[in-house]
Amino acid sequence: MFNKKVFISFDYDNDKDIKENLVAQTRQSFCSYEIRDESIKAPIDSKWREEARQRIKNCDVVIVLCGEHTDTASGVAAELTIAQEENIPYFLLQGRRCKECKKPNHAKRSDEIHPWTWNTIDSLLKRLESPFFL
Repeated sequence: MFNKKVFISFDYDNDKDIKENLVAQTRQSFCSYEIRDESIKAPIDSKWREEARQRIKNCDVVIVLCGEHTDTASGVAAELTIAQEENIPYFLLQGRRCKECKKPNHAKRSDEIHPWTWNTIDSLLKRLESPFFL
């Protein structure tokens, strides 16, 4: 049992349905992690960045849901940058099966978009126990 607190980063304007699907699925009894739905729908300014930083720091991992327009989502780019600055582990998850999902700006060249399966998510969360995750 991992019992990790997870922050979800997603394109608020285009992928809210993906986020809601992930949150609903994690309410299953077999799920070993807690999703923190800490979305902030407000203009990105210093107050937003401060609030996002605090919310991300209070989690163990950030899951970045990738959709068709993630590369243009300024909020996702900012949240990913914060996770990187705070050394919070993160991974990219493919949000749509039959569409091209794009990495967010500020993703590392080596960051992969992982398929959205329970085995993949569980495996990535288990790797958090390793000091070599980042």
